[in-house]
Formats: sequence, structure tokens, C-alpha cells
Amino acid sequence: MKAGAARSAAVHWVARHARREPDFRGAYVTGSTVGMADDAELARSSDVDVVVVTGRDDPPGKPGKFRHRGALLEVSYVPWREIASAEAVLGSYHLAGGFRTDTVIDDPTGHLRELHARVADGFANRYWVRRRCEDARRRVEGRLAAIDASAPFHEQVTAWLFPTGVTTHVLLVAALRNPTVRLRYVAAREVLDQYGHFGRYPELLELLGAARLSAGRVRQHLGALAETFDATVRVARTPFFFSSDITRAARPIAIDGSWDLVDRGLHREAVFWIVATFARCHTVLAADAPELHRALAPAFRAAVADLGVTSSADLLDRAGEVIRYLPRLWRTAEAVMAANPQVNG
Repeated sequence: MKAGAARSAAVHWVARHARREPDFRGAYVTGSTVGMADDAELARSSDVDVVVVTGRDDPPGKPGKFRHRGALLEVSYVPWREIASAEAVLGSYHLAGGFRTDTVIDDPTGHLRELHARVADGFANRYWVRRRCEDARRRVEGRLAAIDASAPFHEQVTAWLFPTGVTTHVLLVAALRNPTVRLRYVAAREVLDQYGHFGRYPELLELLGAARLSAGRVRQHLGALAETFDATVRVARTPFFFSSDITRAARPIAIDGSWDLVDRGLHREAVFWIVATFARCHTVLAADAPELHRALAPAFRAAVADLGVTSSADLLDRAGEVIRYLPRLWRTAEAVMAANPQVNG
């Protein structure tokens, strides 16, 4: 599907569904498709990220991933209060990119386009770039410090994995790049190569535990994940915030997208989303099919063990390693900002 047709499907969905909600305040597109030409081919492992702005302080659970007019959409909500000021958005590393260009779908109040104009004007200012890098760094520190060693192991893995992966976002924000989710290590590799710091990239993989994994071993884990994923889809009932990532509609991203990375020689870069999806599957299985959760646990444990993690103590040690690495990461981010010709002020 062409990117333009996929975005048109997003516009149609907003008009037919989101706009009818009583607290609807607008909608816009964000994520990896922003800036793609209308005639660019959208990969099967890509979706269109749609953000619906709501007047509610407690937004409903996000609809997540689903198909509409042939396009795979991922819809989430953001409360109006979070985007009330340009300063709040400019300082937020996960919000600012959505207003860097005009991707507004619907704007009944006029606030979103005004916000776009102000954010676009200040987006590349060094002060705001640094603020967003600091925002990402705080997320790493805060979430790693909050790991609950008494939680089920698969939840502990999730609590360690995602903030560890945000180390890549610090660099992507410094480079004015989209802090993508699934492809974060691919994007960080490109940034470090572009700015002459490729020697730092293996350090990020070491923090993840993927630096020495072979393509063959990653293929084994991905094959096991595919079995676990399909089994989970069949039994999933309990809603989680990530539930739409564990569905038949999401399989092209969760499984096929990872196969694509491995086939391209980016097997280490595929590890992050493989393990993230494994852990999420087991969160679902623990709630909805405990016996299946126990039966499939060895494959998940094997994948995590290959990252050097077999216990809660390992996870806490690894979290400490990431936190100790942050000053070095920050120096690299500062160097990227200094060398980035788009950063001004």
C-alpha cells in the first residue's frame, strides 16, 4: 500500500469514528510515516500512528492496531492537558515529533495547527533538543530504578528491557530523528555511523546483551516466538495496553518485521522487539492460559538467558550497568547535537 493511501484511510477512520466522540479535540499522525511521500510504498511491517486528542484527563484504553480500508492503523489517545502548551510539547521527546510537520487530520479548536506552528519553529533549537534528550534520559533512570523484583519474571524483563532501549532514543532525539519503537536500534546504528561515533554502537548492544548473538541463534528464538505468538493470539482475552500488538493483524509487524531484519543481516537489531514481544505474550498467557504459559516458558527463558539474564538479580545488575553508562551516553548525545547542522541556537 502507498503511504498516501494509508494516510487517507487514517483520515477516513477519524471522520467516521473518532470525531463522533463527545470529548474529541482533534487528531494527528505521528511516527515513522511522517514525511513519507504519498507514492512511497509502505512496508507490510509498518503502520500509520494516529493520535486522537481527548478532553478527558483519563483517556480510554487505546484502540491499538487494526485494519481500516486496507491500512494497518495504530490509534492512541493523548489528553488535551498534555499538549496544552507548546513548551510542554517541545520538552517532551515522545510528543514533539508529532508536531514538527503539519500532520493534523482534524482540528476543530484550531489549537493543533497553532501548536504545530510553534513547535516547528522551536523544534531544532538547541535548548529544546537538550530538554528532550534530558526527558529521555530521565525515563531511562526512573524506570530502571522502579523495577519490582517481586513481580513475575516476564514483567521484570519488560521493566528492564524498555528503559534500556530508551538509551537509543537519547541519541535519536539529539539527531532530530523519530524515536521509533521497534526499529530503535537500527536507527541508532545509522545515527552513530552518520556522526562518526559508530564505536559506541556495540556498547548499546552490550547493555542489551545482544552484541555477541549469532544470526542462527536469533533465528531459533524468533521461530520459538512465532509459535508462542500464535498460541497467545488464540487464547488472549484479558485487555492490556499492548493487547493490539498481540493479534493476528499485528503479526506482520511483530513476527514478519523481525524476520525481515534478520534476513537483512540486522539480527542483533531484531532482538529488542523479539524479547519485548516474548515477554508481552507471557503476560497475556499468565492471565489467560497459565498452563500454556508454563509450557512455553522455557523458550522465553532461553531467549532472555542469551542476553545474560536468568534471574531478578541479573536484571538489577544490568539495570545498574545502564545507569552507570548514562554519563558516557550523554557525552555522545552532546557530540551529536554539536555536529548536527540542523540544531540551532
